[in-house]
Amino acid sequence: MPMLRGFLILVLFFLFGEALRLVFLLPVSGGVLGMIGMTLTLMVKGSVSDSLAAASQGLISVLVLLIMPGVVGVFFTADQFSGQWLAVAVALLVGTFLSVLTTLLLMKCLVQGRNRSQTND
Repeated sequence: MPMLRGFLILVLFFLFGEALRLVFLLPVSGGVLGMIGMTLTLMVKGSVSDSLAAASQGLISVLVLLIMPGVVGVFFTADQFSGQWLAVAVALLVGTFLSVLTTLLLMKCLVQGRNRSQTND
């Protein structure tokens, strides 16, 4: 039952994001808006419920399936990229580098903040 409650929370945030996208005509995916909303909610709350953690853990094992539609789309539209492979390769490399750098900096800030809070206790 806790996993079902967690899936319900995830779906509600997804629907919230879709509603925001449709009402404000935003050019962003409803899933992304829902994820931002969930992140802000969890930051204010300060913790993750057991049901949400259980549902999220179950979805991590099938995370690769979320990538597949994009890969298939690129496969079928590969002829549109002819002559632009250098730009695509540079964009992939720069995007990967920036995402790894962002993750590194965020992790560094989180570890430093955790160390500070442990020394204050």
